[in-house]
Amino acid sequence: MSRRAVVITVSDRAASGSRADASGPVAVEALLRAGFACDDAQIVPDGADAVETALRDALATRPVLVITSGGTGIAPRDQTPEGTARVLERAVPGIPEELRRVGATVAPGGLLSRGLAGVAAGALIVNLPGSPGAVSDGMRVVLSVAGHVVQQLAGGDHP
Repeated sequence: MSRRAVVITVSDRAASGSRADASGPVAVEALLRAGFACDDAQIVPDGADAVETALRDALATRPVLVITSGGTGIAPRDQTPEGTARVLERAVPGIPEELRRVGATVAPGGLLSRGLAGVAAGALIVNLPGSPGAVSDGMRVVLSVAGHVVQQLAGGDHP
């Protein structure tokens, strides 16, 4: 069974080269430690269209897990959830609920994340906020259920 993951960093500044991607490598490292095959993070600019295109391109490579980082807040260019919603076949609301709960224990701004999670094309897609700390905390949540999700998406039974 494939355990390949894709990480997509959503950031106008990182995409333009005016800022280094600090969050994508955190997600990649967590995935590698958890036994997933994962290339370096792809970087795309903010915006629903860019996110949708990046997700569809990623899904064409048949990963079991796709993580986005960034663009989940309330700023005008934060449109990662809108682009993700265009791709999701089924929502998994418990994951973003837990991500917001965990985020709010660190900083009240964690409640402002509008990230989504769900499945499409046999993969789990999860939107994480853009800060390295939020990605680190979020990856613990994602990885706590990732094995079960991969098994279920492959047609496995409940343990």
